[in-house]
Amino acid sequence: MAKIFIDGDAGTTGLEIRDKLAGDKTIELVSIAPELRKDAAAKRDILASVDVAILCLPDAAAMETVALADELGEAAPRILDASTAHRVAPGWAYGFPELAPGQAAAVRDARRVANPGCYATGAIALLRPLVDAGLIEPQEALTINAVSGYSGGGKQMIEAYEKGEAPAFELYGLSLEHKHLPEIVAYARLASPPLFAPSVGNFRQGMLVSIPLSLESLAARPRAVDLEAALARHYAGATHVRVMPAPKSGRLDPLALNGTNDLEIFVFAHEERRHALLVARLDNLGKGASGAAVQNLSLMLSERVS
Repeated sequence: MAKIFIDGDAGTTGLEIRDKLAGDKTIELVSIAPELRKDAAAKRDILASVDVAILCLPDAAAMETVALADELGEAAPRILDASTAHRVAPGWAYGFPELAPGQAAAVRDARRVANPGCYATGAIALLRPLVDAGLIEPQEALTINAVSGYSGGGKQMIEAYEKGEAPAFELYGLSLEHKHLPEIVAYARLASPPLFAPSVGNFRQGMLVSIPLSLESLAARPRAVDLEAALARHYAGATHVRVMPAPKSGRLDPLALNGTNDLEIFVFAHEERRHALLVARLDNLGKGASGAAVQNLSLMLSERVS
């Protein structure tokens, strides 16, 4: 029985992970007493006693926990970090098993794994296969639009929406310097950051990430069917990511995958105008957070490779 410590299990992602693991008879969940959460010695003792520590903490606190683990040397547990702190750090495997051939094995074998960001998961899922296929050049000027449920916005945003004090829809991150940009650039293999415009809607969870493309402006001059074929080849056989036919309604519900660890990809096109729209749909608390963490944990415990 693997011993798992969720550091930060009182937050949204931590609670979701705990709920998903609660019925797993192969896992023993280890907790720290609330009054000892900031006690370094108590936390160090727990880290020394478990197989994997899952960090659901702000970046600074995640780095503090990693430093405590470093002090343990060979007695340190494997770490799965759901914060932003280590997503592009050397020595950390990126926890998107479908990223490329061999990535699931890299997660399985890693001592330290960084769980991806929710927006980044959708954007990278759309872009990486097309960059690898040569259909999008790394230096292309790209725009990413996205809408998420409010549960991804932190404690204050969640409280505002649940009290009815927030708007039905709002743009945010208008400094154009979102925390997910470094991992999007790194793992989509882009030469520079895309223009990223995130937004939040008045629904708890669910997400759509969309990337508009002027096909004629791309160096490869691809057709929309070429994009869809490359994406389908990349995810052929994947358990949790699939390429879907564009719905005839011309509409997408961001809540459709809530409660799952799935991600769906769509390619909408107007061939006469040489326009295409790539869309990823996922649950920001599923494949965008806790679902991905459980998938990565499963790999780290060698239960399966997916």
